[in-house]
Amino acid sequence: MPRITQEQKQLNRGKIVDAAGAGFRLRGFDGIGIEELMKSAGMTHGGFYNHFASKDDLALEVLHQGFTDSLGALDAIREAHPRSARAALDDMVDEYVNAEHRDHPEIGCASAALVADAGRHGAAAQAEYRRGLDGYFATITDMLLDRARQSGTALTPAEARERAIALFSQMVGALILSRAIADAAPDLSDEVLTVNRRRLKKL
Repeated sequence: MPRITQEQKQLNRGKIVDAAGAGFRLRGFDGIGIEELMKSAGMTHGGFYNHFASKDDLALEVLHQGFTDSLGALDAIREAHPRSARAALDDMVDEYVNAEHRDHPEIGCASAALVADAGRHGAAAQAEYRRGLDGYFATITDMLLDRARQSGTALTPAEARERAIALFSQMVGALILSRAIADAAPDLSDEVLTVNRRRLKKL
């Protein structure tokens, strides 16, 4: 059989990561097996080990890629509001704390969808999750400092970081809570999102 090119190998690896990203977000690292993941990616089970040494290695890649994509989306929000950090912060909240994000974890941010898995799967997974958190905290800190400069408000970098940590933690928590009751109490789930969107924009 002809050997696949490096380009095709990278394409196949990307398909596996995409399939695992959706599967892990929906069902957790332990909720879906390699055979099912590979079938979702349109490949055979045996091909998995041409790309990853283990399922744990794939999980780390999913965490890494998930946060990379989400932080890229946050950068795009900032670029869309070059003259108003307040508008960028409000847009960030609206994009994260909403019903579509709640209802489609498979395409959502790893920060909420994989938070429990990162906690359960040891130091390597937690380190990758921490990398993502650092990126969010740093970016939101910069956005808060920009907003303070634009509004003429005094804010130290330490104060901005404290607010950034509180803001993002509340965003993630609101999304997790709303998902936990979405089927049993849809009205309350919607209320959790609505109330937090409103309050987060005041931080």
